[in-house]
Amino acid sequence: MDASLEKGADPTLAEMGKNLKEAVKMLEDSQRRTEEENGKKLISGDIPGPLQGSGQDMVSILQLVQNLMHGDEDEEPQSARIQNIGEQGHIALLGHSLGAYISTLDKEKLRKLTTRILSDTTLWLCRIFRYENGCAYFHEEEREGLAKICRLAIHSRYEDFVVDGFNVLYNKKPVIYLSAAARPGLGQYLCNQLGLPFPCLSRVPCNTMFGSQHQMDIALLEKLIKDDVERGKLPLLLVANAGTAAVGHTDKIGRLKELCEQYGVWLHVEGVNLATLALGYVSSSVLAATKCDSMTLTPGPWLGLPAVPAVTLYKHDDPALTLVAGLTSNKPADKLRALPLWLSLQYLGLDGIVERIKHACQLSQRLQESLKKVNHIKILVEDELSSPVVVFRFFQELPGSDPVPKAVSPPNMAPSAIGRERNSCDALNRWLGEQLKQLVPASGLTVMDLEVEGMCLRFSPLMTAAGLGTRAEDVDQLVDCIRSRLPVLTCTLQLREEFKQEVTGTAGLLYVDDPNWPGIGVVRYEHANDDKSSLKSDPEGEKIHAGLLKKLNELESDLTFKMGPEYKSMKSCIYIGMASDDTDISELVETIAVTAREIEENSRLLENMTEVVRKGIQEAQVQLQKANEERLLEEGVLRQIPVVGSVLNWFSPVQPSQKGRTFNLTAGSLESTEHTYVYKAQGTGVTPPQTPSGTRTTLRLPGQKPFKRSLRGSDAVSETSSVSHTEDLEKMEQLSGRPEQAASGAHSPEPQPGVPSPQEAEQTGTVQDRAQRPEGDRPQVEEPENLR
Repeated sequence: MDASLEKGADPTLAEMGKNLKEAVKMLEDSQRRTEEENGKKLISGDIPGPLQGSGQDMVSILQLVQNLMHGDEDEEPQSARIQNIGEQGHIALLGHSLGAYISTLDKEKLRKLTTRILSDTTLWLCRIFRYENGCAYFHEEEREGLAKICRLAIHSRYEDFVVDGFNVLYNKKPVIYLSAAARPGLGQYLCNQLGLPFPCLSRVPCNTMFGSQHQMDIALLEKLIKDDVERGKLPLLLVANAGTAAVGHTDKIGRLKELCEQYGVWLHVEGVNLATLALGYVSSSVLAATKCDSMTLTPGPWLGLPAVPAVTLYKHDDPALTLVAGLTSNKPADKLRALPLWLSLQYLGLDGIVERIKHACQLSQRLQESLKKVNHIKILVEDELSSPVVVFRFFQELPGSDPVPKAVSPPNMAPSAIGRERNSCDALNRWLGEQLKQLVPASGLTVMDLEVEGMCLRFSPLMTAAGLGTRAEDVDQLVDCIRSRLPVLTCTLQLREEFKQEVTGTAGLLYVDDPNWPGIGVVRYEHANDDKSSLKSDPEGEKIHAGLLKKLNELESDLTFKMGPEYKSMKSCIYIGMASDDTDISELVETIAVTAREIEENSRLLENMTEVVRKGIQEAQVQLQKANEERLLEEGVLRQIPVVGSVLNWFSPVQPSQKGRTFNLTAGSLESTEHTYVYKAQGTGVTPPQTPSGTRTTLRLPGQKPFKRSLRGSDAVSETSSVSHTEDLEKMEQLSGRPEQAASGAHSPEPQPGVPSPQEAEQTGTVQDRAQRPEGDRPQVEEPENLR
C-alpha cells in the first residue's frame, strides 16, 4: 500500500491491509513450496525403482540377474537341455571381460595387442583346418560372413561399383546360386543385406534320379550359368554345402570348383562337415573345400565354447577391397572379437580340439551302426559314412501296402492312400522324437520335416555333444529307448485300421480321420440333437464328450484319452493315444459307445427333471383338492367343526379310507399308494429303463486292466494255465450269479409252520449223510442239539 494513502487511511483499514499482505505472501510461499515438492515427486516418480536412491549393492544386482536367468521356482523349466560350461567355457567368457579391459589401454599398446591376437588366431585356424594363406573375418551372426563375402565378390567383379553403384548392377544383374538344400531364409537374408532384388537369387535343384537327394545337380547348375550368361547376367557367387543343414550331405565340391573357375564364379562353402578337416583322415569331398575361395566355420558349437564368434576364412590379395567390403577394419574393438577364441584355442591345444571333433564323429558312427540292427528304422545318410550327422525315421510296410500295387492303382486313389500312410508315419515319428528328447536329453536329438522323406529325427553331435556332454552311454541309452518304443509304434499303426472298422460298424459313433494324431484314432459320439451339417459349436456334445473323457480316464487303463476339437467341424471328439499289442479294440469301442449313450440319457433325464417335477406337483395339488372335497362330502360339514366333530366321531366313528399318492421320478407320473397299505410293501411301479450295456460281458481277472485281451498267444500259455484260467472264469460266473439267487429268495413267501424250508432240508440231509459215514471219515464238526 502506498505510504501517502497509509497516512490518511483509517488505522483499522491500514491494519487490515497489512495483515492481508502478509497472508497473501504466506499463501504464495506455500504454493511455491508445494509446486517444487510436486515437481520433485513427479521427476522421481518417472524413474524406475532400482534407480531411485543412492543405488543398489552388488549382491542385490547379482541376485536380480540370477532370478531373471532361472525364473521362479514354481515355473516349469522350458527345456531340459542345459549348456555344459566347463573350464574351457569360462576361458571363453573371460575373453569378453578382458576385451573390455584391454580397450582402455593407450592407442599404441592397443594396436600392437589387437594385431597380435588377430594374426595368431587367423594363423592357427588356417593351419588346423588346412586353409593355407587365408585371411579371417570374425563375426557374431553366422550368416554375416557370407554377406561380406558377397560384397567382396561384387567389388571384385564390378570395377566401377564404387563410383556408379546401382547403375552398374542394373545394366548387368548379378546372380547368386544357392542349393535347394540350403538352410531356410539364407537367400532372403543375403538380398536384404546387399539390397538386391529376389530375382538375383537362383535356386539350384538337387539330384532326384541319381545320387543323393540333397546334393546339388551339377549338370543343371551348368545349364543355369550358361542361360544367365546368354541373358546378359553376371554369375557372381555359388554357395556349396559341406554338410547340409538338414541331413549333413556334402556336395561334389571338387567338380563345383572346376565349374566355378571356368565361369569366374566365387565359390563359398559352409556346413558342419568342415569340422572334420581337423582330423587325420578326411574324405575327398570335404577335403576339396580347402581349395575354395571362402568358407565359414563355427568352432563354438564344435568345441563347446559359449559366446565364441564364427569365422569366415577367405583368400584375396587386395586389402583395399576387403576394407571396403567390411572384412577388415581399423577399429580395435573389431579386432578384439577374436580374443575369446584366441584364449580358448590356447587352452584346448591341438589335441583337445581334435579330441572333441573326433569324439562327436565316433558318437555318430556308434549310433549309425546300432540303428542298422534295429528293425523298422530307416537311416537316410547311409551313403556318407564320414558324415557326423545321422538322420533316421520309423517306418513299417503294412499288409497290403506293397509299393508295386500302388504304382498300378488308379490315379485318384493312390495319392490319398499314400498321403494318409505318410501322415500317419510322420505323426508317429514326431511322437517318437518327443519321447526320446525327454528320456535322453543329453543326446541333443531334434525332429525335422523333410520335403521328400517326411518327419525325421536328426542326431548331430558336432553341434550339441560338446555343450551337452554327450557320451557313448547316452547313445546306447538312446538305442535302447528306440527299441522299447518300437512295439508300441508298430501295434498302433496296425490297430488303426481295426479301430476304424469297429467305429464305423458301431451305431452312434463317427470315425474322425486325423492322420496327424499319433494314436490309434479319433472318435466322436453323435447324440440325438447333433447337427452334422452345422459348423457351429455344440454345447450338448461338448458336455457329453467331457463326461465321457472323465469316465474313460477313471478306468485307469494303459491308454491315454484326450478331448479336442475336430479340425473341420469344430466339434468335440475323443483322441485315443498309443496302444499295445494286447489291446482289445472291440471292447474299447463298445465301452465308448455304451458310456456315451449312458451319459446322454442321464443328462437328458436331469434336464427334463425340473419340468416333470413341476407338472407332478401341479397334478398332485389338483388331486389333493379333489380328495378334500370328497372327504367333505363323505363326512359332512358338522364333522369339520372342531368341538362338534369330536363329539360326533365319539358317538359315531368314521373309518376313512387311506388314500395317498406317490410321485414316480422315472415314469414322471402320480400313482396311488393303495397297494402299499394293502400289501404292507411299496410297489415298484413302472419299470425304469435299463441302463445301456454292451452286447457281450467281459470277465476280467483280478489285476487285469481294462481293454486288455486275457488270452492272447497260445504258444505262451500252457495247458495247465489254460485250465486254471477257465476255472477262475467259472468261479467268477458263480460268484456273479449268487446275488441274483439271494435277491430272488428275499421275495419268496414265508415258510409254513412245521414245513422245513429248502435250506433246512438241505442242511438236515447233509447232517444225516454225515451220520451214515464211518467215524474215520466224519469231520470233527459239532452237530446242532435239535438234530442229535
